[in-house]
Amino acid sequence: MRAEQITDPVTYHGEGPVWSQRWGGLRWVDMLAGDVLSLAADATITRRHVGNVAAAVRPRRHGGAVIGVERGFVLEEVDGTLTHLPEVWADRRSRMNEGGCDPDGRFYCGSMAYDQRTGAAALHRLDPDRSVHLILDGVTISNGLEWSPDGARAYYNDTATGQVATFDYEPGRGLTGRRSFVSIPERSGRPDGLTVDAEGGVWVALNKGGAVRRYTAAGVLDDVVEVPTVHVTACAFGGERLDELFITTSREGVEPGEDPVAGALFRTTVGLRGLPVREFAG
Repeated sequence: MRAEQITDPVTYHGEGPVWSQRWGGLRWVDMLAGDVLSLAADATITRRHVGNVAAAVRPRRHGGAVIGVERGFVLEEVDGTLTHLPEVWADRRSRMNEGGCDPDGRFYCGSMAYDQRTGAAALHRLDPDRSVHLILDGVTISNGLEWSPDGARAYYNDTATGQVATFDYEPGRGLTGRRSFVSIPERSGRPDGLTVDAEGGVWVALNKGGAVRRYTAAGVLDDVVEVPTVHVTACAFGGERLDELFITTSREGVEPGEDPVAGALFRTTVGLRGLPVREFAG
C-alpha cells in the first residue's frame, strides 16, 4: 500500500495524530513550533499555539483536551481556555515528546533530551487529580504508546533501542513485565509513533524508513504502508468509520530543496478499523 498526500508540508516536525468526534476530526502537533493543528472537513487547517513545545494531545472526557508541552502539561477547557499545570522538571535540556491515555483515563507523556543523550529521559503519568507520577526512567527517546483492544497490554517505543516493547497492564499496578515485542533493524528505520487497530494489530511508524508497518498481536509482520518521504513520525486511525490511517511526517533536519513532501500529512485505507481514542478523565 502507498499513502496519499492530503496537505502541503504544513509542519516542521509533525507528530501525534489523533481523531476524536469531540473536536470534530483530526488534530496533530507541529511539535517544535508548539502548535496544535486541526483538520476540518473541508480540508482547511487551523493552528493554535500552546507553548514552546506541543508534544502530544488527547481529548478529555468532559470536553477540551490535555496537552503535553515542553516540561509538563496543559489542560484545554471546553471554552478553549488553557490552564498550565506546574512544570514536572526544571532542566531545560529535556522536553516532552509523545504520549497517550491508558484505559483508566490517565495521560502518559514521555520525554527526551534535546541532544538525545542516552538514558536522560523518562515517562510520566498525569492522573485525573492532576498528580504526576514517574513511570519509567533511563529512557532515551520516549515515543509511541498505545494499548491493546482489551486493555491488558501496552505497546511502547523507546526509539533508540530499535525495539517495540510490550507491557502487561492492570489499573492498580500500571505497566509491568516489560519485554520486547518486535525488533526493527536499523536499515529499516527507527520505531517512532504507533497505534493499534481493532483486531490487535500494531502499526509502527518508521522514522528514516519511509513506511508504517503492521505487526500482528503475535509480533508477525504482515503489512507495510509506503510513504513518499523517509521522515515518517506517527500514525493514527480516523474518519467517521475509523477506517483511515493518518500519517504525520517531519522536516526536521531536512535541507532546503530536499524531500519536498516532508512535513505533509498523509492518509490511506488499509481494510481495518482503529479503536476509539482513549480519553483523559481529568
